[in-house]
Amino acid sequence: MAEAAVRLTVQGTVQGVGFRPYVYRLAEQYNLCGTIANTSVGVVIRVQGAAFRIESFLAALPRGCPPLVSISTMKCEVDEKPVPAAGFTILPSVHEETVQALFPPDIALCADCRRELHDPADHRYHYPFINCTNCGPRFTIVHALPYDRCRTSMADFSLCPACADEYKDPLNRRFHAEPVACPTCGPQLSWLNEAGCSCPLVDPLEMAATVLKAGKIIAIKGLGGFHLAVDAMSSPAVSRLRDRKHRPHKPLAVMARDLDAIRHYCRLSPAAEMELAGPTAPIVLLERLPQSTLAPEIAPGIADVGMMLPYTPLHELLFSHDDAPVLLVMTSGNLSDEPICGTIEEAVDRLGGLADGFLVHNREIVMAVDDSVGLCVANQFHLLRRSRGYVPAPLSLPSSLQSVLAVGAELKSTFCLVRGRQAVLSQHLGDLEDPRTESFFRSCYAHFKNLLQFEPRLVACDLHPDYRSTRFAQSLGLPVIQIQHHHAHAVAVMAEHGLDGPVLAVILDGTGYHPDGTIWGGEVLMVTFESYKRLGHLEPVFLPGGDRAAWEPWRMAAALLYGQHGECYEEHGGWLPPGWEKIDPQHRRLITKMMMQEINSPLTSSCGRLFDGVAALTGVRHYVTYEGQAAMELESLARCAGKGIPGVGIDGCYPVSLSARPTGLVVQLEGLLAGLCEDGRKGVSAADIAWEFHDWLVRSLVENITLAAAETGIDNVVFSGGCLQNGLLMEGFSTRCRAVGLTPYFPLQVPANDGGVSLGQAVIAGTRSAANLSCV
Repeated sequence: MAEAAVRLTVQGTVQGVGFRPYVYRLAEQYNLCGTIANTSVGVVIRVQGAAFRIESFLAALPRGCPPLVSISTMKCEVDEKPVPAAGFTILPSVHEETVQALFPPDIALCADCRRELHDPADHRYHYPFINCTNCGPRFTIVHALPYDRCRTSMADFSLCPACADEYKDPLNRRFHAEPVACPTCGPQLSWLNEAGCSCPLVDPLEMAATVLKAGKIIAIKGLGGFHLAVDAMSSPAVSRLRDRKHRPHKPLAVMARDLDAIRHYCRLSPAAEMELAGPTAPIVLLERLPQSTLAPEIAPGIADVGMMLPYTPLHELLFSHDDAPVLLVMTSGNLSDEPICGTIEEAVDRLGGLADGFLVHNREIVMAVDDSVGLCVANQFHLLRRSRGYVPAPLSLPSSLQSVLAVGAELKSTFCLVRGRQAVLSQHLGDLEDPRTESFFRSCYAHFKNLLQFEPRLVACDLHPDYRSTRFAQSLGLPVIQIQHHHAHAVAVMAEHGLDGPVLAVILDGTGYHPDGTIWGGEVLMVTFESYKRLGHLEPVFLPGGDRAAWEPWRMAAALLYGQHGECYEEHGGWLPPGWEKIDPQHRRLITKMMMQEINSPLTSSCGRLFDGVAALTGVRHYVTYEGQAAMELESLARCAGKGIPGVGIDGCYPVSLSARPTGLVVQLEGLLAGLCEDGRKGVSAADIAWEFHDWLVRSLVENITLAAAETGIDNVVFSGGCLQNGLLMEGFSTRCRAVGLTPYFPLQVPANDGGVSLGQAVIAGTRSAANLSCV
């Protein structure tokens, strides 16, 4: 019988997901000797035995992996120096100079651990930190790689004999489960009063349930940071939370006891159910049912509500208590726009005036991370915020690139590390305008850099010279490649879908700097990884007051009317938008004068600002308190019209008009505004006007790209930008594109908003560097 010995190096998400125990059992099954070890470059397996058994082992290995394992490469070579072995052994981890290993995101509570959690006969009954190789903390507790207990925050907790026996037992679900713990040896809960003082004589969970039932606010230290929680059925409680958090309107997320509770309040599709109950357990935006008795203050003016399920045993136990509400608002533990609190000291300091008590534990959160958020459109799940459950899982790239750091944009900040054919996106970090967020950005990058031993050879950033991310890039002393914002949006989608171009791109967002002195944001482009060409755009209008217009949509309404009728727009046709009289006449005159004299009124083709202007023209909103509020409320209003998918069927009421200009084929606004104002004059409902606007936008841009496709011979179209978080637009663009023979691609695992820009920046910079191209 021929003997053989081979050495395998397996890379991908293979640490912390039960891969070593699986390989151990497989080797035992095929009667092979050898070893397996976590290393900094992946998992190294050495096996020896009968050649035919090794051949069967190699064939079976990738087929039966645990569900959370993701193998990207498996290098197999003859082992020239086989290690004499009797049986198969899991060796201590090996630390090497270069880290290429990957480790998994945090994983939601699995069904087995949930069953044990509620089993009075189990020694982990009601233990809020139960976990196994299939679930529990990973990213949030890791200090360094390889992934072993001694390099996590669980190093503070020595295993008791019972847990140690499970950890060493190859047939046990907790075999080499690094965060394994029990009530005897693991982390513990405690309760702090509103002043942050410990209350050792009370049951922490019972106290938390009692405080919630009383309509009060508690701060909960969870997996990746603190949540602020209140009863989601209590309007006074939710209003109190909004007042204390300084968050008057921005939607709040809700955690439900189970899927049945969600079905009672929201419309739940099979695709959404699968995401909610899966290992990533994100917040999923769901349509609220008409009879829903959820507190209206949770998401005022918005048709959808963000729902999630308990994803840790602590959450599960909180809902299991007799006094606990069925639904809890679970919003990030911070003041508005600040980073999430990660330590008890930080929470007591920053949330002391918000919370009426603190439910905390003594397991350190090494890296704070917010909940992920997404929505389902046509049975596909689209991430809008990529954080817990997804980070730091890598994205595969179409080609190998040198080491690049991309620092993203200013809002919804992320950074991206690219090495070889893998890209690792950071978690959602927030808006860099806040000094705390900028500090958090820097500390997160330092953590990733150390964790992955990552040394970038160049840095990619936005073209905008005043972005804090741009200044950070320039401070690193490395070659810097600046990338146009909308080019980066397009390439992020190309990279995710493995498209190497050229493609057509429709990029719709709020703002994007361009050297031509205008602000882009409603663009039709032809794109490759290296370059882009503008083929068309929305008709530019004034942006009176610059960035201030994003917070006062009435300014964009004034700009739209001014663009059509000039300085006397208020007298034109005898119609003004609803509520116009409430805007200070002096302010209105000032804005008109600014546009006449072109003072602080740059031109913009922004689709986001067009949404704002239409929202103000229909009386939806003249002022906003959070980014995108007017557009979100306009989408919700359009859904109320009940007219189905925009851009489908008989053409709508507002005529489409395109005009060839030196900058490309321009979507004229004249037909939209004439129809909208006429409908306003006739008293047509705001919901119908909102839907007709969506319909006009879909038809206009698809006609534009259809002509571009005929000219270029390209039929692949990528869509991205913050406006593509709008489910109505996604459905409309997808359906109408396919009807005219175009193939649309939308972001799925990478956010359409600025959270995905860093991926596009990294790929463009790496590709240009490889081709030795300069920035364009």
